Amino acid sequence: MAHRRCLLLLLAVLLPAMAARGDPDTVQDFCVPDAGRGRPVELAMLPTYPCRSPANVTAGDFAFSGVRAAGNFSPETGFAGVSVTPAQFPGLHTLGMSFARADLSAAGGVNPPHYHPRATETALVLAGRVYAGFVDSGGRLFAKVLEQGEVMVFPRAMVHFQLNVGDTPATVYGTFNSENPGIVRIPATVFGSGIREAVLERAFGLTLAELRRLEKRFGPPKKAEMED
Repeated sequence: MAHRRCLLLLLAVLLPAMAARGDPDTVQDFCVPDAGRGRPVELAMLPTYPCRSPANVTAGDFAFSGVRAAGNFSPETGFAGVSVTPAQFPGLHTLGMSFARADLSAAGGVNPPHYHPRATETALVLAGRVYAGFVDSGGRLFAKVLEQGEVMVFPRAMVHFQLNVGDTPATVYGTFNSENPGIVRIPATVFGSGIREAVLERAFGLTLAELRRLEKRFGPPKKAEMED
């Protein structure tokens, strides 16, 4: 009985620590996935891909130039994002990390509230002045203006945001402790996923006209595939 209690106590201590870790540790130096000749790497298929032979891997497999320039800007938010996971940069596979470039147009460009369900993010301001922050599970806001060269951390699954408060464009470089951090964009998820209007009207105190305007902005409602 005493042995069983000790085992349960040990599990109670270890399991939360294990759950808090990022991707699992690898048992090899690296694993550049082999998706097959001419086929793109798909994140959902990563566990099924074999590793390319180390003899066929070169320095080019560990270099990436896709974040030298900003992505396409949204006219509504003034935000442009470039996400880099093993799907874009296969050399990241099994290394437990990914990254992104975020650009915010001058005086008001915003990266709307969102969260990453599988990763903590560190955000480095490369240029500009950015008001950034996150909200914890108790509803407390942690936010401040970041100057060029400053870094902020957004804990895993915490809703966070970035707003350009300077007079020039801002650039933020974010890194994640998962090769597949995921992203849930709050406005688009709430108002563009097809949740019944009655739910949103009651939850947010919106009129039907206000709700329709938000649905139009964030895209046509998608069919709720798992709705009963």
